[in-house]
Amino acid sequence: MQQPVEFVELRWRGRPVRIELQRVLPAHARPDAPLLVFLHEGLGSLAMWRDFPAALCDAAGVHGLVYSRPGYGRSTPRHPDERWDVDFMHRQAHEVLPALLAALHLDGTRRPLWLLGHSDGGSIALLHAARYPKQVSGLVVMAPHLYVEPKALHAIEQSLLDFEFTNLRGRLARHHADVDSAFRGWNDIWLHGPFMRWNIEREIEGITCPLLAMQGIDDEYGTLDQIHAIARRLPQTRLVEIPRCGHSPHRDQPARVIDEVARFLAVHASAGQPQHQPTA
Repeated sequence: MQQPVEFVELRWRGRPVRIELQRVLPAHARPDAPLLVFLHEGLGSLAMWRDFPAALCDAAGVHGLVYSRPGYGRSTPRHPDERWDVDFMHRQAHEVLPALLAALHLDGTRRPLWLLGHSDGGSIALLHAARYPKQVSGLVVMAPHLYVEPKALHAIEQSLLDFEFTNLRGRLARHHADVDSAFRGWNDIWLHGPFMRWNIEREIEGITCPLLAMQGIDDEYGTLDQIHAIARRLPQTRLVEIPRCGHSPHRDQPARVIDEVARFLAVHASAGQPQHQPTA
């Protein structure tokens, strides 16, 4: 079901970049079933999804693609002198993800392509779907960021202290070949002064596909207004607020998340035909 981890070479920012990826192919999924692409959080990687992609794809009868973005997991790490800018999520959505899909010969106009993103990955999924509406048949976002909240900054400041003075570095090092690349790239830009004005609320208005937005009621990185802001601008959004759940719904409440996503896919995903029309 979960295939061996593999690597694909891309060119990004004028240099070769190696992307770590893994395909999920449930035995009972139809050959033309939708492909669900998993986009990890700001400190995530392929390995940190653990068995969630396999369990979800098996329950929903879809294929999966999981990968580590540049700087994370066993993908090419950041260069020591490389500092991400305010547009780092835009670059992932508009440059890296399209290049990866092209390298794998995946075309959302020929086969239903869905995106599932968590946290920063949710923001990247929204940005990609807004830029390429004909390529994306559906979206699932968990605890995405649309703008910067004081609550998020407080949690990210605390994560810096944890990285320097607790065992967080060691825990992350199990999932990243270069743990400083992963942590510093994410933490430095989120705490960079100009990033405080980052906001993608208006940019997501180009999204036309069905959208499921989930967030834990006890999310330590953001308020529920993050997903409510999506629904205010995109009326086809289905909102799910999950009790007894923090910033990572797929870890805190995996059964609830799998059930919600599988049911949403069953309603909106056609195995043979991409969908691009808004759904009320």
